[in-house]
Amino acid sequence: MRFRTFSPKQKQVLTWWCAPQTRGREALICDGAVRSGKTLCMGLSFFCWAMRTYRGQSFGLCGKTVTALRRNLLNTLAPVLKELGFQWEEKVSQNKIIVRFGGGENTFYLFGGKDEGSAALIQGITLAGVLLDEAALMPRSFVEQACARCSVEGSRLWFSCNPEGPEHWFYKEWIQKTEERNALYLHFTMEDNPALSPRVIRRYARSFSGTFYRRFVLGEWVAAEGRVYDFFDESFVRPAPEGEMEQWRISCDYGTVNPASFGLWGMRSGVWYRVKEYYYDSRVEKRQKTDGEYVDELEKLAGGRHIQKIIVDPSAASFIELLRRRGWAVEKADNDVLAGIRTTAELLRKGELVICTPCTDAIREFSLYCWDEKAVGDRVKKIHDHAMDDIRYFATSVVGERDGSIWMGLCVERDRF
Repeated sequence: MRFRTFSPKQKQVLTWWCAPQTRGREALICDGAVRSGKTLCMGLSFFCWAMRTYRGQSFGLCGKTVTALRRNLLNTLAPVLKELGFQWEEKVSQNKIIVRFGGGENTFYLFGGKDEGSAALIQGITLAGVLLDEAALMPRSFVEQACARCSVEGSRLWFSCNPEGPEHWFYKEWIQKTEERNALYLHFTMEDNPALSPRVIRRYARSFSGTFYRRFVLGEWVAAEGRVYDFFDESFVRPAPEGEMEQWRISCDYGTVNPASFGLWGMRSGVWYRVKEYYYDSRVEKRQKTDGEYVDELEKLAGGRHIQKIIVDPSAASFIELLRRRGWAVEKADNDVLAGIRTTAELLRKGELVICTPCTDAIREFSLYCWDEKAVGDRVKKIHDHAMDDIRYFATSVVGERDGSIWMGLCVERDRF
């Protein structure tokens, strides 16, 4: 990779730990728009600081998940560091990287801050510094535990994130208290990334709307309001393509008192089509269905097709067990609501997820699915959300599978880094 130039703000990130006016700071916080050039320059600066300052120490690299950390930061950073003369030895099974430069060696451990239980993963280790990529997506307990591990003299904290809501704990406890925390705070816009042309910036601006536009394009910490998928209209609805599909899957949001929603998805040329659905509201029908009846309905929806796997609401334990007993391959869905909404919106806008004409309940819910403006933090109203949930489960599964496959291929070829 070749860098034509760095923007003034990127240069601040690269030099803050050695520049006379900022080297006394104990933390760096970079937030702002997506694709604004903050992540790569922060990672590059972190490794340069670590290898210049320490020998034989341990450092933490944290992401929402280890897979996301590798995808968002390490896949791009590794070849850049190699070009600069760093030796990079990946221990994939141990989630650690040994880096050598200038006769020194340090170890970098990879951690995922997915949920409240993740804090236990980082307990006990002593670190000389930690970088938290997408810190606002991690639970507070994990971030605080990671910071507490940095007890080596001169250790520093590095945070990057895109904005969330104004009540988010990271915004209130770190960004609004930068002086109290002795942190350097830098806010990025897309104009701070010299690698983006005006045409590409305009394209990104078109990719978001509403709350996500204000957060990811303007870089504002604003409250969610209005429709969740406010861009969705009839232009996103198309007939299913004729001919055979390459793969088939089903996504399920299970409900007994609440509605149950199942979607049948077919893939053609990299695009997933929701070709049919099953939707049952026991309150409207005045009768609840059993697990067995729901499995029967799912089999009717499958219609004899070879279903590669069924992605199911992880809380539906008895339904999942019955599906497995009947021979279906089941995957428990990732139920991170906000990340799933972002993923679904991205796939819809890219045309990689298409809702087909017969899916009337999904189309109806897209027009009714709204943020709860009275809630503290980002919450959706728990009405008109059942097809939305099963679509979100499916979108997250597709992206997670794709990212995992990409990383496994990179691991096989990692000596090329």
